[in-house]
Amino acid sequence: MSRKMIILFPLGLAALMLAGCSGSKAKEGEAVVPVKVIAADLGDVVQSIGYSGEIQAEFEVKVFSKLPDRIEQYFVDIGSRVAAGSPIAKIYAETLEQGVRQAEAGLAAAKAQEANVAVEFGRAERLYKENAMSSQQYDAVKTQYEASKAQLQQAEAAAASIRDQLEETTVKAPISGIVGERYYEEGDMANPAMPLVRIVQMERVTLVVQATEQDLGRLALGQETDIRVRSYPDLVFKGRVQKISPVLDPLTRMARVEILATNPGYRMKPGMFAEAEVRTGILKQVLTVPRPATVESTSMETVDGRDRVVKNYFVYTVDDSGKVLQRPIEVRYVNQVNVAVASGLSRGEKIVVSGQSSLRDGMAVTIVQ
Repeated sequence: MSRKMIILFPLGLAALMLAGCSGSKAKEGEAVVPVKVIAADLGDVVQSIGYSGEIQAEFEVKVFSKLPDRIEQYFVDIGSRVAAGSPIAKIYAETLEQGVRQAEAGLAAAKAQEANVAVEFGRAERLYKENAMSSQQYDAVKTQYEASKAQLQQAEAAAASIRDQLEETTVKAPISGIVGERYYEEGDMANPAMPLVRIVQMERVTLVVQATEQDLGRLALGQETDIRVRSYPDLVFKGRVQKISPVLDPLTRMARVEILATNPGYRMKPGMFAEAEVRTGILKQVLTVPRPATVESTSMETVDGRDRVVKNYFVYTVDDSGKVLQRPIEVRYVNQVNVAVASGLSRGEKIVVSGQSSLRDGMAVTIVQ
């Protein structure tokens, strides 16, 4: 007798434990689905618009050589940091150096000639005032003096021009930044129509996106933006809407929008593909449920005589008997995280947030932590 009691007692205890863990009044043989729930509550829902586009440097310039000659030396390479005015490349200058020496020699000769004629002109002025020189002789000396001054000015201009050309054989950076591209190698012939290098400033970058006509009513300068790139999927870069084009492209019916973002560590590179979420507003203290808790479906409905696709939203709620009910809800706004509920749900109701893919209306569930 005692042996039967020892055997039956654990079986009875196991049955009681199973009934206690189910948390529901499931019928015998009915499956009980484990689910996680939360209580519907008030919260803030961020409104945003998603875009994708290409990262560009905030500022970039292409540096050209004005002289079509051989590149004698490069002072920078791709990735080099340069300051404004620092040398980029040296263009072959032997011919120009000879031209400078020739121009300076001509300038020296012109100065000597002008000095000699100036002395003669000074003497002629004194003689003319003393009536010791005729007007014809005085005019001849004066003309010679004016011609020598003009020749001196011409020599000075020629010397200055050739010096400037010699100065331009050292190509300098117009802005500070990083060399993003180098288009030649040492020994190549520079072409004034082809840049030597491209310099970019990357402390901040610009994300260029295209906005639809419908979006323009929600966009405004200064709106905060979260930016993500594939190279750093766990990082969120911060930016703001910097420019909104006042016109739409007649072909695409889209407007160009530029988002300026800080770029710590130069992680975002010009040419990268990026995704952005522009925050256009916030709904304060509205009834919210997590986006993953909702079940979405689409249907074709006729509205005002026109067929259109309508998206419907449902949630599963758990009642006091431990059974679920599929509840249609009216949605006010949806983002990637939350759904703002307009109607169909009350604050405090238990919503299934995990396990709803296995549920049907009226099924028994057990709530797990």
